[in-house]
Amino acid sequence: MLFSTKDTGPVADAVKQHWVDTRLPAGLRPYARLARWERPIGWWLLLWPCWWSAALAAIAAGNGWPNPWHLVLFFVGAVAMRGAGCTYNDLLDVDIDARVERTRSRPIPAGQVTKNQARSFLIVQALIGLLVLLQFNTFSIVLGLASLLPVAIYPFMKRITNWPQLFLGFAFSWGALMGWAAVFGSLSPAPVLLYFGGICWTIGYDTIYAHQDKDDDALVGVRSTARLFGNRTKPALIALYGCATVLFSLAAAFADAGPLAFAGILAGVVHLGWQVIVLDIDDGDQCLKLFRSNGTYGWILFAGFVTDALVGVGL
Repeated sequence: MLFSTKDTGPVADAVKQHWVDTRLPAGLRPYARLARWERPIGWWLLLWPCWWSAALAAIAAGNGWPNPWHLVLFFVGAVAMRGAGCTYNDLLDVDIDARVERTRSRPIPAGQVTKNQARSFLIVQALIGLLVLLQFNTFSIVLGLASLLPVAIYPFMKRITNWPQLFLGFAFSWGALMGWAAVFGSLSPAPVLLYFGGICWTIGYDTIYAHQDKDDDALVGVRSTARLFGNRTKPALIALYGCATVLFSLAAAFADAGPLAFAGILAGVVHLGWQVIVLDIDDGDQCLKLFRSNGTYGWILFAGFVTDALVGVGL
């Protein structure tokens, strides 16, 4: 049976009084929590590299706007695959989650759904993602299927390396390749540079996120860049965000972007600099707030790229 019959309340760090907890039928709420529907920042962070890449492809192709159909497909795919990834991660990490204060109320360790129910839900979400992928050209389909490798290995990395955020970057930045491939049916230096910039950005924002759990992680043996960097987190973030900015700028240059794209990147630097300046690694609530603010950073870059595309064709 797919539907859950038990709802023991929201996850500890979820958004309070979200529509998932107030409007969905009780039997569906645990699945929404598995997919993190009440925390949209996750799929925004997965979506942004896709949309950035689509916007750079529009600039390079001389179009005035990213393909709207592609933007819709990437949105649906990001929501579905982020949910599938979270479900997969929770299935693998149930023993760890049960021992960490922030995660022990997640649906599987809290007994809201069984493992078999979670597996069924994972399959449903993956099939939606596959349906979305099949709307693209053959090159993009093959490229999209290749993304399953970093997605599959990421949850294991926290057990064997201090750099699990690097492997999250491999998975979450894959859209930087997809947006370009969907337009051109191939890759070039621009999307590759965007991909590596996305990896640096992901390591940075997920390091901030991981500082929420560093004490519990130390107790249960989970590794992270938050624990690795420790009090050196701010210099590390400056290096990571700096590398991301340089790589994004190079990607824009290879896409023949104009000054408005670079203005967007510069405005993004101000936002990232604010994150570093105000960060208190011992304030878990603030770490979560700063992590979520990367959704705003995504809008800043996207607005710069889209505006540049519009101006480039005289619109």
